[in-house]
Amino acid sequence: MKIDDWLAGLAQTATPDMDECVAMLGDNIGWLHRLKETEQDPEWHAEGDVHIHTNMVLQVLYQLLADEAQHIRGERRQALILGVLLHDIAKPIRTGRFELQSVERVGAPQHETYGRSYLAFKLMVLPLPFEVIWTVLNLVGEHHIPKRLAVRNSSKADFLTVARQADTELLYWLEVADMRGRICPDLPSQLMYLDEYRMFAEEYQVWGQAQDVRSLLAPQLAELPLFVQDYVYAHALYESENAKINMVEEAMATTYQHREQHAHLVVMCGPSGAGKSGWIAQNYPDYTLISLDELRKEFNGSRDSQANKGQIIQHAKEQLKAALRNKQGVVWDATNLRKDFRSVICTLGRDYHALVSLVVFLLPEKQLFINNRNRPYRVADSVLMKQLDSYQFPLLNEAHQYQVVGEGGRTLFRSGYYQE
Repeated sequence: MKIDDWLAGLAQTATPDMDECVAMLGDNIGWLHRLKETEQDPEWHAEGDVHIHTNMVLQVLYQLLADEAQHIRGERRQALILGVLLHDIAKPIRTGRFELQSVERVGAPQHETYGRSYLAFKLMVLPLPFEVIWTVLNLVGEHHIPKRLAVRNSSKADFLTVARQADTELLYWLEVADMRGRICPDLPSQLMYLDEYRMFAEEYQVWGQAQDVRSLLAPQLAELPLFVQDYVYAHALYESENAKINMVEEAMATTYQHREQHAHLVVMCGPSGAGKSGWIAQNYPDYTLISLDELRKEFNGSRDSQANKGQIIQHAKEQLKAALRNKQGVVWDATNLRKDFRSVICTLGRDYHALVSLVVFLLPEKQLFINNRNRPYRVADSVLMKQLDSYQFPLLNEAHQYQVVGEGGRTLFRSGYYQE
């Protein structure tokens, strides 16, 4: 069967088992082949290895889709099945033994975030709408969140954040299947946490949807200039999700002092060969450009040289601060593959009351290598592979605005922009 037809079947009535899924997707998502050799804790997962567990979760999910969750159809069904299939994809590289209350345990810390980062470029090769890919990535990356929110008695702001990043209803069904698809002594309490998560998501009106900030602010924003509308809207999202305001309408007041005159910081995020430089030239030709590659060339005589790293970063930050003080548009051009690198720059932009936009480039892995080899300043394949291995998938709340760019500079996804 062709992969196109197989994936299309997931949006209809198909119920493939684990072996079939590995046969269809294993060539592209290699870690699927390693699930059989990945152990799990004998108490928390008495059913056995990750392959066995994932197959059990799939079977439970199909039962749910035929009964309680039968309303989930089409692309949402497709995304949910793929999310379940891949939710533990990073356990092969994260599983280890540790001691908990004097008992040796088997665990895989942060496997959800590593899994999302691993899949980000690999899923791009599949014949799927990007909306489905985006949903799958965030089901994988956030699948521990529902129970965590309930256990920690999290605030409304935490639910708002999750609801914009992921489909809160699909997360619920994934985790119900995840819990029922294992043999463990605490199943009733785990399912109780999930019911609490659902109750609060419904109470906060984010069950299967994000908060409707656009409609809530529309009357107040209608008379403002377009660039001000984006500023207020993006800050309303950010401030409500970070518990800085209780109602999104308060952003009209919190942004009043800076909204008419503010800097715009655009932070790039993407590996070599993603097309960042061409995209910047096309979309922000008049912005101040701070390029770490160009600064390495200026300081070291070569874009590839890593000498004088601290001096170069400090010089770049001084350039950035000057642009932010002068309320200019400025682009920070670097790979920015790690969250801590992005955080420093985005935080600096927020400190200067700028509008901070994060532009994330997602292309199929093979295309990245082809693009890199064909560009004037190519890096070694080993360097590009290292970049992909160190990639940390950016989250929406890292900046005020978030944009995903694919092949040919095409916009695939946007969040935080008032103008559609």
